[in-house]
Amino acid sequence: MKIIVAKDAGYCFGVRDAVNLAYDSAKDHGEVYMLGTIVHNEKVVEDLSKAGAKVIESLDDVPTDKPILFRAHGTAPDTWYQAKNKNLNVIDATCPLVTEIHDEIKKLEAEGRRTIIIGDHGHDEVEGIAAQVESPIIVANIEEAKALRKMKKAGVVSQSTQMIENVQEIINVLMEKVFDLRFVNTICFPTRRNHEQIKELAAKCDIMIVIGSFTSANSKRLTQLALERNKQSYQVTVAEDLEALWFEKCETVGISAGASTPDEIIEDVVNKIKKIGHVTEEETVYE
Repeated sequence: MKIIVAKDAGYCFGVRDAVNLAYDSAKDHGEVYMLGTIVHNEKVVEDLSKAGAKVIESLDDVPTDKPILFRAHGTAPDTWYQAKNKNLNVIDATCPLVTEIHDEIKKLEAEGRRTIIIGDHGHDEVEGIAAQVESPIIVANIEEAKALRKMKKAGVVSQSTQMIENVQEIINVLMEKVFDLRFVNTICFPTRRNHEQIKELAAKCDIMIVIGSFTSANSKRLTQLALERNKQSYQVTVAEDLEALWFEKCETVGISAGASTPDEIIEDVVNKIKKIGHVTEEETVYE
């Protein structure tokens, strides 16, 4: 049995930098506080909590002598303002690619356009983007796009981890709804690479394994892309979720992982599959 791991599986640079910054900040200050979980992965959140990176509900919960870390997903301007008013020590872990989306949607609003965000309702990143402008419209799917009224002038950005297929479908509908439409493609390049790799791997492998939390929209999208090309695709959170029956009569296994999945969980899954399939050779990295 051959094991092929997608090169860009797992942590993107924005998440890796944010997690490392949380560990370093907890070590330097004894504790660091975050409004919500830093990534959508239960194991990472648990390990960070043990290291002193604590999840809180409100800025009022931050001790006066401890810092607040703003997560990779981006933070609303009001929260920044409140933190400064409280004289809190703010550590900014916002992904620079998310900051670019904030800048782009503000430019679109400055052009007098109605702002539209293609993204998941209630997602931390989408809420952070929406908070940058007045009354944006959030569109998650083609049905919601079709329900919109016609408008004269609009500008569109997308959540960084959206599937290009979903974005294209929505844009096609908006082109019929909006007279003057400007779209800025803000799907981040790590997402694009990971999506392309999983599409190719799922099509060429007997089985596709996607590693990631079921609370992670990013991981669920990878699973969707895999299933569309290979019905023998499975999402697991940890190595213990793997079932030996999946790998019977299997010659090639493809593996990818969501952007919030740490390296050690990917390694555990690879090693468990090697044990199930009695594989002794090194896994191949798919670029």
